[in-house]
Amino acid sequence: MQKKIIALKELTRNLWWSWDTEAKQIFEELSPLLWQRNNHNPVTLLQHISDDELLSRCRCEYGEKIDRVYARFTAYLNNKDTWAAKHAPELVNNPVAYFSAEFGIHESVRIYSGGLGVLAGDHLKSASDLGINFTGITLFYKEGYFRQYLNHDGWQMEDYPLQDPETLPIEKVTDSDGNDLIVTVNIAQSEVHAQAWLLKVGRAKLYLLDTNIAANEPHYRDICCRVYGGDQNMRINQEIFLGIGGAKLLDKLGVKPAVYHMNEGHSAFLTLELLASELAKGLSNQEAMENVRARCVFTTHTPVPAGHDRFSREMMHYTFDKYLSTIGLEFDELMMLGSEDRNNIYGLFTMTVLALNLSRSANGVSKLHGEVSRTMWQHLYPEKTVDEVPIGHITNGVHASSWTCGYTGRFWQKNGVTVDELCLSRESAEAVLARITDEDLWSLRYSLKRNLIDYIDRYLGNQLFHQHINSYYSDYNTLRSPKNTFSPDVLTIGFARRFATYKRAPLIFRDLARLDRIINNPKMPMQIVFAGKAHPHDDAGKDYIRQIVHHSRRPEFNGRVIFLENYNLGVAKRMVSGVDVWLNTPVRPMEASGTSGEKTVLHGGLNFSVLDGWWPEAYNGDNGFSIANGESFENHEEQDSFDAEKMYTTLETQLIPSYYERNEQGIPLQWINKIRNAIATIAPEYNTHRMVRDYATKYYLSK
Repeated sequence: MQKKIIALKELTRNLWWSWDTEAKQIFEELSPLLWQRNNHNPVTLLQHISDDELLSRCRCEYGEKIDRVYARFTAYLNNKDTWAAKHAPELVNNPVAYFSAEFGIHESVRIYSGGLGVLAGDHLKSASDLGINFTGITLFYKEGYFRQYLNHDGWQMEDYPLQDPETLPIEKVTDSDGNDLIVTVNIAQSEVHAQAWLLKVGRAKLYLLDTNIAANEPHYRDICCRVYGGDQNMRINQEIFLGIGGAKLLDKLGVKPAVYHMNEGHSAFLTLELLASELAKGLSNQEAMENVRARCVFTTHTPVPAGHDRFSREMMHYTFDKYLSTIGLEFDELMMLGSEDRNNIYGLFTMTVLALNLSRSANGVSKLHGEVSRTMWQHLYPEKTVDEVPIGHITNGVHASSWTCGYTGRFWQKNGVTVDELCLSRESAEAVLARITDEDLWSLRYSLKRNLIDYIDRYLGNQLFHQHINSYYSDYNTLRSPKNTFSPDVLTIGFARRFATYKRAPLIFRDLARLDRIINNPKMPMQIVFAGKAHPHDDAGKDYIRQIVHHSRRPEFNGRVIFLENYNLGVAKRMVSGVDVWLNTPVRPMEASGTSGEKTVLHGGLNFSVLDGWWPEAYNGDNGFSIANGESFENHEEQDSFDAEKMYTTLETQLIPSYYERNEQGIPLQWINKIRNAIATIAPEYNTHRMVRDYATKYYLSK
């Protein structure tokens, strides 16, 4: 029995369990209450359960489940017959080093803020599944990203609970003598030190640098405090440690990457450390830069100029003076590498420009975003036309098994496939769908929506009732009345994402009278679930949340509209599995890719979106719904009015009628056909297994 307990504890130390349904179930089964209360963290869960209890429970069927899961886990780690072994053996022998300012792997490890981190986490998991030797680099944020709660007026408030390493599945990185492995970086006139933590994610490794150690001056200990926290000085210090510190860490570990992949410009300073190594060999600047370019690739995620990190010449000089003196690079040469104007090195230093200048390839994250990026950065390549600008695209995907809830996973397994097998190809998906009846698909949708509605009911009961003083819902009993309870019989729309203003979360409320008629149609009603966080300094985004909260209180929308606090990966998974329709309303072309809508398809949900990001590539007229046809207006008010009108019209004339039009058995055949088309055309293409294979063949292996 002791071996079973050891196996169970070993499972907690590798986040492989987070995308294995039965592994999650063995933890939840120990105590559903503690599992929920501790944010689905198995490390903390086992700290509350004695070995005596575990021994007793392991003597029965529970012990057999541990054996089964642990056998699958060890077989996974030891499997040599992977995609990479067959198609990219170079990436088995030599690692890919993937640098990102955030990684969204599971809600219990709060080192992410939004879509960039979720994409990085899914990339890491798929690289592991495919057998690529993959090493991630990021920072250990002791306060992570904030926990959101709303005051009585619906205004977002932030709380920053500490992350205790003792409660996380991480281990201290040590040297050959067993001492803490320390990385030292020159910032301004100081030497700043960081220890490192290791987080295992399947076969992949994720290293987290941590400056919160006694050797540092107090203000440097907080570099790794919050995700994207602080001012410009804090931002440049974080990016120095992510890039330069991350490259130094790999060198100390003896890791020799085949390629360095920068996920957004935050980590671009790593190129300076690689440049320092080349200059130390006695190479000229030009030779050193060519060698660095040959080893780096870069992914940009930001389709607007204002979203790219820029630092003043004065800040760069103050921060890098000592570092440059040790590597032999002149300050003006550094400024040239980050200057958007080659004739002016006295302006701002742009991180994206540094990454573009010292990478052998670069890409956007959707076809449209690639086009936008080539136009945006064409001035860096005056001798080239827009089409010749060396920025390609690889469209983002999602890690299918991570975003498939247990009920859906069992549904597909009952029909003979895992969700990964469903996503292999359109032909494989269509073959599976041919075996599944319309009744089965409709039953799946009802079950998943019931799970979401029950979750909302528990949310109202647990969070709002017990915290009603701070809650924006003060009249709990009215909110929970039968009249105001969400129903699985009602078309349910979901909207959840970062509350940046360009995503236009309140757009559906533009004409309240019309929305009232739509939502409260006695024969074809509709209900909407909102969630999401605004950046702590984004008052406009916070005001969007406040507006939606106030609308949800209106008598005509009470019980038809709700905003769920503290959006995280766990809430996201509930929503993408439970809603019938995923709504996306960005100002085109400001959504670089977006992936949340790709997740809902796995559960039989449909997308209703502006033709932006990944959706123009995927939408075929029969696998979801579009808002307008990509029409653009320079006037923001005119654009919002036009898109809102198209949204209402599509809801009234297409989307809602097709949902409620039923046959004699009560099945919406037109709607089910769209679900089948969406699964067959979207799931096999918009997943990170395909995405990572594209990176491997087009960028990692291409010299």
